[in-house]
Amino acid sequence: QVRLVESGGGSVQAGDSLRLSCVASISFYNTACMGWFRQAPGKEREGVARIYIGTGDTSYTDSVKGRFTISRHNANTLYLQMDRLKPEDTAMYYCATDCACGTWSCASWGRGTQVTVSS
Repeated sequence: QVRLVESGGGSVQAGDSLRLSCVASISFYNTACMGWFRQAPGKEREGVARIYIGTGDTSYTDSVKGRFTISRHNANTLYLQMDRLKPEDTAMYYCATDCACGTWSCASWGRGTQVTVSS
């Protein structure tokens, strides 16, 4: 089973940027789609960004469009570039793979990396 390890989280000020990384134990080319999710305290987990591994096509939830960018680097690294961060972006961020393309349904998850944005 694939293992995913996220990193890059931290505490920043509103308006700052962070880049999250997700390293997989096997090549991404064994899966069709991957995604980034987040969960804030007291809230349900939500999909943030997803990518078709083969084509590079991406989609985003409305609240991050124009600020976040999902991308893949080599065969086993996924990034989430987060710009112009807002306090409402504060959450634990998770990488996921083995996703049903076009949906927010994924089978394999990392343990997450915390992002905290202060005003």
